[in-house]
Amino acid sequence: MKNLSLLAALAALLVLTLSPASAAEPAKEPNMQKVLGIGGLFFKSENPERLAKWYETHLGISLVPTSYEQKPWHQEAGTTVFAPFKKDTKYFGKPEQSWMVNFRVADLKAMVAQLRAAGITVEEPQSYPNGDFARLHDPEGNPIELWEPKEPKEPKEPKEPKEPK
Repeated sequence: MKNLSLLAALAALLVLTLSPASAAEPAKEPNMQKVLGIGGLFFKSENPERLAKWYETHLGISLVPTSYEQKPWHQEAGTTVFAPFKKDTKYFGKPEQSWMVNFRVADLKAMVAQLRAAGITVEEPQSYPNGDFARLHDPEGNPIELWEPKEPKEPKEPKEPKEPK
């Protein structure tokens, strides 16, 4: 009887553990397919070849391959924020601007120095709990945000007061 009770308790725990809904994750369809990441960023340009070369020269993004033997730009795995904004946002700059790209970087200070040394205007970096950010524009005026991520610091738990000796 004791083994049967233990088996029932384990089965209940297993059902709770494997249930699709939790406080941190909304319920989903059981076998819902989801995208794995962003496979490309496509946008219009007045001079696509020149602009692609600027991104390669200053940000290290490889040009689009001209054959299947060439490898495309491969980004490092990491956080990607997908965030629609209100139509009247001023966050992207010009009112007619409908998109902005944010690139993760390993060392924002070094990247900003590199871009400024190349004569590119970069706004002063701003620091937030989730990382440091800096803004610039490509030659066609498209906004670019550079982000050096950092883990937000957990609030420190108050220490128990020590008894005086």
